[in-house]
Amino acid sequence: MRQITEPARRVNVVVETDVIVVGSGPGGLAAALAAARAGVDVALVERFGCFGGNITAVGVEGFAWYRHEATVEAGGIGREFETRAQEMGAAVPESQSLSYELDSEGFKIVADRLVEEAGIQPMLHRQFVAPVMDGDRVIGIITESKAGREAILAKLVIDATGDADVAHRAGAPTHMTPRESMMAASVMFHLAGVDKRAFMEGIKADPQTYRDWGGGGEWTIETSGKEDDMFSPFIKKPFDRAIEEGLIPPHLNTIAGTWGAMHDTGELTYMNLIHLDEVDGTDPDSLTRGEIEGRRQAMLAIEALRRFMPGCGQARLRNFGMTIGIRDTRKIDAAYNMTETDVREQGRFEDSIGIYPEFIDGYGILILPTTGRYMQLPYRSMLPKKIRGLLVAGRSTGGDRISHAATRNMSCCAVVGQAAGVAAAQAVKSNRDFGEVDLAAVQSELKRQGVRIH
Repeated sequence: MRQITEPARRVNVVVETDVIVVGSGPGGLAAALAAARAGVDVALVERFGCFGGNITAVGVEGFAWYRHEATVEAGGIGREFETRAQEMGAAVPESQSLSYELDSEGFKIVADRLVEEAGIQPMLHRQFVAPVMDGDRVIGIITESKAGREAILAKLVIDATGDADVAHRAGAPTHMTPRESMMAASVMFHLAGVDKRAFMEGIKADPQTYRDWGGGGEWTIETSGKEDDMFSPFIKKPFDRAIEEGLIPPHLNTIAGTWGAMHDTGELTYMNLIHLDEVDGTDPDSLTRGEIEGRRQAMLAIEALRRFMPGCGQARLRNFGMTIGIRDTRKIDAAYNMTETDVREQGRFEDSIGIYPEFIDGYGILILPTTGRYMQLPYRSMLPKKIRGLLVAGRSTGGDRISHAATRNMSCCAVVGQAAGVAAAQAVKSNRDFGEVDLAAVQSELKRQGVRIH
């Protein structure tokens, strides 16, 4: 590959703070809030023009769609996302669970309010490009924006990029799922112009269950059996019919999935129907192809719904998410990497920083937490090897393939993120690194912030 040499340049330091959180998805937003509430100065850096990550930028509104009567959860900031959104008119009851579906547009305002109330320094429209290093220690980051390159320095940094970007570029060991084995990426969209009465009558006349997910190929799903007869807002038959009629090419039998909420206004939201294989979220060319192909497939799906789904004859596209949804890229090699046994068999850890229900969704496995079983989440899974001054929160924490199908979920990212923020605050106050932090103090503060850790 042909190369050029960039000239050396000086970069202005625009902010010096206690803690930098890079990325504001459920993990990063929770981390920033937790650190600020624990009494340290925080800068929250985000590449888009809103906070919320997958919730707002991608349009994934089902934050806790796993929740049922017997589900045991950590509470904390993740639950606050739901309750605060509901109070602010930015959430509606979710269709398949005892949770709230977060309005992807309204949650932008919720997140703004939370950040402002916590006294966090908001830094939108800044793309992380490089860590600032002092030997093996991360002491800040470099960003690119309309203002050019800027440096932000801190005592400690939290990588909540979702792709372990900071850790990877700082030299921490990471690994990535081979492209051909990655979880599918999704382009989310929302509809308007749907006849709610006719749509819901159609759903009642032909209710779908999780057993109906098992349609072969992409939709070969392993369950524990207890999920099979539970209602699911699953749509596949209109797309099968569209293939039979020649509207959708036969190879696009992956078009299927779930809807989120049917509103009185005729809006049908959180259409999770498009699943794209081999989209690498760390490769801009792959992302470009995925965005374009995802929108193309979405329009085919909308036409199939118009023709073959009750109530959708006048449906139209309301909006796409701002960016494609990525489920699977890099993970760090952590001080402890979670295992399939941990997430299937209620793992227990002395360094637990929160719990998460027995919810596995990915790689052809769907297990819902309906029996009260839950796992603990270890602090060590956030600690990258070989690098100091850095903690990793969100879906890129350490773990194997099947553990990722649990810990990648937004609500789990919020649990881990809150712990990362509390750990950062405790480390700053005690002048320690992340690997030396007083874990008892971290656990105590998490409990004070309303988190169940055991």
